[in-house]
Amino acid sequence: MSMRLRLSHCGLSAGKRARLHRLLYKHGLGNGTALFLPYDQGLEHGPRDFFADPIAGDPRYIVKLALEGGFNGIAIQVGLAEKFYWDYAGEVPLILKLNGKTDIPSDERALSPVHASVEDAVRLGADAVGYTLYVGSPAQEADFAQFRTVRQDAQRLGMPLIVWAYPRGAAIEQKGGKDSFYAVHYAARVASELGADMVKVNFPHPEKHTAVPDAYTGDFTSQQAIEAVVRAANRTMLLVSGGSRSGDDAMLQKAYESMSAGATGLIFGRNVWQRDHDESLRFVARLRDVLAKYPTE
Repeated sequence: MSMRLRLSHCGLSAGKRARLHRLLYKHGLGNGTALFLPYDQGLEHGPRDFFADPIAGDPRYIVKLALEGGFNGIAIQVGLAEKFYWDYAGEVPLILKLNGKTDIPSDERALSPVHASVEDAVRLGADAVGYTLYVGSPAQEADFAQFRTVRQDAQRLGMPLIVWAYPRGAAIEQKGGKDSFYAVHYAARVASELGADMVKVNFPHPEKHTAVPDAYTGDFTSQQAIEAVVRAANRTMLLVSGGSRSGDDAMLQKAYESMSAGATGLIFGRNVWQRDHDESLRFVARLRDVLAKYPTE
């Protein structure tokens, strides 16, 4: 089992460290691991994601679910934060997503526009901000430029910065795809190089290696791949995404391998709230059981 990154090793300012300590040790299991509930899919995918359980289209229900499930925090866009978060402010931490896009255009030149600020996050009582970075997109020059402004503001205001590091673009699709070991490994390193305090990645698939660099064509196991991804992030804490809804056994295996590799935690959305209420809480309890086995020492 790999060692989990401690806050004292992350080179954080006092404000960032205080907020991350609150997230990791005052909420959730309180053992230094993280379980976050993302709810930005209404913008990113549209309301079709709520067909599986229509009550999930109600943001107030989701914020309450985050509280009931013992999550370390909920990630939402600024409009929902302003209209719904105040009901539970201080009870469940807020991660304010600062950018986002619809999935109506293709991802060939993916860019996620900024529509909220770090100042908005401070005003709303957030403990972190989230930024989606499309690694490999031809629009990376504009992406890096707007990210630089966000990073500088987060540093100035002591706000932890979580990067959704998502490989996108035609070149990525031609080299194994967005969740190949190559793409996810690269994305984790890019987020660290550019100044993320925490990075969210998809679970890597080493079997997807069409046209990838030779170093990635070996016979890697999924455990070896996720361990390499965690190492690539170095002193940036790493979260593993649940992705689209899948079977419980597959999701729990992903959770075990991620935490064993040294990930800080998990960020599962659709795999949680695309179920009825009681089933959601039962699945969350199983995820918490996984995290309880891997406290940060």
